[in-house]
Amino acid sequence: MKVKVLSRNPDDYVRETKLDIQRVPRNYDPTLHPFEVCREYTRALNATKLERVFAKPFVASLDGHRDGVNCMAKHPKSLSTFLSGACDGEVKVWNLPKRECLYTFQAHEGFVRGITVRFCGTSFFTVGDDKTIKQWKMEVPGYGEAVEPLSTVLGKTVFTGLDHHHRDGLFATCGQQVDIWDEQRSSPIRSFSWGVDSFSSVRFNKVQTELLASCASDRSIVLYDMREAAPLKKVIMTMVSNTLCWNPMEAYHFTSCNEDYNLYTYDMRNLHKPLMVHEDHVSAVLDVDYSPTGAEFASASFDKTIRIFPKNEGHSREVYHTQRMQHAISIKWSADNRYILSGSDEMNIRLWKANASEKLGVLPPRERDVTNYRKKLTEKFKHFPQIRRIAHHRHLPKAIYNQAKELKEMKAARRRKERNIRLHSKPGTIPILSEKQKHTVSVVS
Repeated sequence: MKVKVLSRNPDDYVRETKLDIQRVPRNYDPTLHPFEVCREYTRALNATKLERVFAKPFVASLDGHRDGVNCMAKHPKSLSTFLSGACDGEVKVWNLPKRECLYTFQAHEGFVRGITVRFCGTSFFTVGDDKTIKQWKMEVPGYGEAVEPLSTVLGKTVFTGLDHHHRDGLFATCGQQVDIWDEQRSSPIRSFSWGVDSFSSVRFNKVQTELLASCASDRSIVLYDMREAAPLKKVIMTMVSNTLCWNPMEAYHFTSCNEDYNLYTYDMRNLHKPLMVHEDHVSAVLDVDYSPTGAEFASASFDKTIRIFPKNEGHSREVYHTQRMQHAISIKWSADNRYILSGSDEMNIRLWKANASEKLGVLPPRERDVTNYRKKLTEKFKHFPQIRRIAHHRHLPKAIYNQAKELKEMKAARRRKERNIRLHSKPGTIPILSEKQKHTVSVVS
């Protein structure tokens, strides 16, 4: 004879408290809860308001530089190590958890134009206005030990950008041309030029590591393959791009920051128009860096703000600013996807939370469950007008608010003028161009 026995786990019925309070089973049949949607909407509205109340993104500042912070670099193996270079030629190595400088040394005469860490993290390279490339060891020097470069290469012209290969002992510099260097040699193993006066930045692809891209002074973005003898493609835009960053999760996508206040995400397989135009800044965008997940990127601008953009949206989800922060020159997203570091003109490095309302530290299980529940509710009701208004509202400095309002009026006037010209012209003579098509002049292969 077969006997069936009911078996129940007591953990399913006892709450996570010291008292033996019995958990009440609940029937989720919607017919039994006619007011559930109303209750969830109210909870979502309260969760959205609380998120804005607790949105305090600023974490700390790293003081110590005596001039503007011109460039920064992350350590590929250590979350706590961070490097920065200033306009007076000084380089600092920081310990982020302790918020203190490990050591400082004079690396160059004049600006430090670029700084990058070797893929294994044992050393790093710097370039400056004194036409030199220097390699330094990452270890903290001993007491009384002078900081001397491991190697020095003297170039013919000023170097304006630097980036290291993500797998091999190679690095790239840019100036009057783009050079590929081997760490063991004092002369470049390959040079690329395409009728351009100078280049402002160069970046290796993090997935397809043989690919790299650079921003040139003739308003172009040039793509290269180290296995080829000549550059691959060049896209010419209406204004100059300052720098770019490859998406770490999508090998063929990159985002460039431009002097026309916008950022442009391109697919290198089709450069005739960008995938997305990211607006909101009211001055030139100077630097951009992707998050490790590739879903978002942060930008630093001359308008004294930094913004966080989702990769598939045209407007920013966050804008960070302080009363004392001046022109933001450089920006980096930490490798754990939780923090953003920005360097600005007034000699300061600031540490921000990537999620402004995130609570730092270890959360108890019940608090973590409540946080996840609120996040799901706000995501469910995010398109409701009142919730959308509260979630998108940001307080801006008066100057930026007025300038954004003026830019909006200027764009509306241009659209109105174009519409009137088309209305009084022969049909077909004035083509209708989308916002994505307006900023790309030509593509040269």
